Amino acid sequence: MATKPPTGDPVQDAPQVTPPKHAAAGLPAIGHTLRIAQEQMGLARTARTLLKVNQKDGFDCPGCAWPEGDKRHTAEFCENGAKAVAEEATLRRVTPEFFAAHPLADLATRSGYWLGQQGRITQPMYLPEGGDRYEAISWEGAFAVIAEELTALDSPDEALFYTSGRTSNEAAFLFQLFAREFGTNNLPDCSNMCHESSGSALTETIGIGKGSVSLEDLHQADLIIVAGQNPGTNHPRMLSALEKAKTAGAKIISVNPLPEAGMERFKNPQTPLGMLRGTALNDLFLQIRIGGDQALFRLLNKLVIETEGATDEAFIREHTHGYEDLAAAAKEADWDETLTATGLTRPEIERALAMILASERTIVCWAMGLTQHKHAVATIREVVNLLLLRGNIGRPGAGVCPVRGHSNVQGDRTMGIFERPAPAFLDALDKEFGITSPRGHGYDVVRSIQAMRDGHAKVLFAMGGNFVGATPDTEVTEAAIRRTALTVHVSTKLNRSHAVTGRRALILPTLGRTDKDVQAAGRQFVTVEDSMGMVHASRGNLAPASPHLLSEPAIVARMARAVLGSASATPWEDFERDYGAVRDRIARVVPGFEDFNARAARPEGFRLPHAPRDERRFPTKTGRANFTAAPVEYPRVPPGRLLLQTLRSHDQYNTTIYGLDDRYRGITGGRRVVMVNPADAAELGLADGSYTDLVSEWTDGVERRAPGFRVVHYPTARGCAAAYYPETNVLVPLDSTADTSNTPASKSVVVRFEPA
Repeated sequence: MATKPPTGDPVQDAPQVTPPKHAAAGLPAIGHTLRIAQEQMGLARTARTLLKVNQKDGFDCPGCAWPEGDKRHTAEFCENGAKAVAEEATLRRVTPEFFAAHPLADLATRSGYWLGQQGRITQPMYLPEGGDRYEAISWEGAFAVIAEELTALDSPDEALFYTSGRTSNEAAFLFQLFAREFGTNNLPDCSNMCHESSGSALTETIGIGKGSVSLEDLHQADLIIVAGQNPGTNHPRMLSALEKAKTAGAKIISVNPLPEAGMERFKNPQTPLGMLRGTALNDLFLQIRIGGDQALFRLLNKLVIETEGATDEAFIREHTHGYEDLAAAAKEADWDETLTATGLTRPEIERALAMILASERTIVCWAMGLTQHKHAVATIREVVNLLLLRGNIGRPGAGVCPVRGHSNVQGDRTMGIFERPAPAFLDALDKEFGITSPRGHGYDVVRSIQAMRDGHAKVLFAMGGNFVGATPDTEVTEAAIRRTALTVHVSTKLNRSHAVTGRRALILPTLGRTDKDVQAAGRQFVTVEDSMGMVHASRGNLAPASPHLLSEPAIVARMARAVLGSASATPWEDFERDYGAVRDRIARVVPGFEDFNARAARPEGFRLPHAPRDERRFPTKTGRANFTAAPVEYPRVPPGRLLLQTLRSHDQYNTTIYGLDDRYRGITGGRRVVMVNPADAAELGLADGSYTDLVSEWTDGVERRAPGFRVVHYPTARGCAAAYYPETNVLVPLDSTADTSNTPASKSVVVRFEPA
């Protein structure tokens, strides 16, 4: 039987700490999954729901974007996917009576964990100007408020339309269509904060900002390098793919400042032997200092070039540009500087080189550990250099694999959610709908916050997500949002963003992935794109949490009618009535989606074209894959300071906090912890179990403080520390971003420690 939500906020700064684990998944994962699911859904609903996750006739997991193979397990989900489903399919409800009992001032004091545990929002809610709490409002009234504020703006560019990566292809396409018909390219999204650096680097070097590999490629690889990524917590189903590759003979190198249990040993819960014994995944663990990855890959590239016969000369000659510039830059790579930047030893790097040279088919996977640094784009370009040197793009078992987070974050970008759209996309959109899209670039996330701060943006409309919890420089961001005239959040559940508002605010409750979606034309499905470019359908199987919910496509369509009125010739009513009509239009606008409806109806879905992978054609400015030769950078940290990376706990997905444990790291019952190497702690006088304030240091001289963190002695790389976000987002300066991509540099924050 499902349980009631917590009434009080639990203490989060007094955890129990035990040694970290050395294996992931197994029986503990099964037990934890069933307990969370039962608490949220009850036993019968748990079975009915989880057995449909990631099935061909079911719904796509609202968690990560890891793909499914053609053959599915009965239980085709991981522990964290089950948590995501349980939180959405919960029997708990947030009604107007809840808001009457909890004024905004009360909600603002609550933790993200407490807010999320309250359940599904059942009705549209409105915070009037001067009001102290949300009150129920009709859908017509809500859209009238939005129309009033948007049409009163001096310019369409005073509105921001943010998208979370959970939004379906159909909803995302309609959302960007509305924004552009309204007159702005202000379409910031969660990609701006995570894999924007990947897209920037890959677009320049191979011509498409997506990964080039499939699941089958992983299974065929000789060598897989996992850099700046923790699959055991952030993409647990990836461990099954790594296990299969390992069984087929692949070697695996992990590059990470922290040892992670999932990369040490994976206890596959799908098999009895896997649960009991498991599979060791790492062949080599390179415990790199935070931000040292570019220096590592540059030296490896130098050593490959200097090894006779190691480069694929035919591939370089026929398909690449800029080799001579890279060779000249790589020649300058220095062993001593690289060892300083990385904290590695010469034998460790030489062993990695030997494994690279022994591999005919190499894949490099990465995530936020590479993308959230000032030099993130240059680092990823250096990864591409390594693959190009050995011809490892455009052949089976090889390529680039940026592992995306949210379940349709890649699809949203494909659908046009981008503040800097390609002219060809806008031309196709305008031709299809008879509109004139703006051509000027819009605001990304960081520039959106700056625009709100400076009074240049007055309405924030968020399609899902937790904007306040996901963004950097928390105090600056919250102050900026409070300057706006209206904030609107399309949501399934409560989060911190609902407590930080403009002068007026709306919460628009929507259907989730698990919910049946029935419109005037009958039952509907939506589509998503996974991390490897596969598009497939998603069909919820549960009765909606409330009869007052609207789907995301319906919300966009009704908003568009209210705002644009009779001046719009776009058939918004038809799009709400039948999502097939939306897909027909996508098919005529977005390359690769031809005959979309018929292909989406296939149980297995379909794969989008990828020129570098499919035909070794590189649609870059040079018409070839581009080597690059950026100067090597790495963070320099003053004496008495450490370099902090923000990260997730195991009971967390993005900003959603499922619980207060980080089981694999041995932390139970709390989140306000900072992990510090014992040797660094000794030098800084930080006893295990003591409490400290974290204070970040940045060139602007502003003090940013996160108070009251328990010190945990932990085997991090020397000179490095780690703590959970969103609690430490307050330490990340808004202007500390990656070159080119403008992604917040949340993985390299210089901090000092002061007594709590």
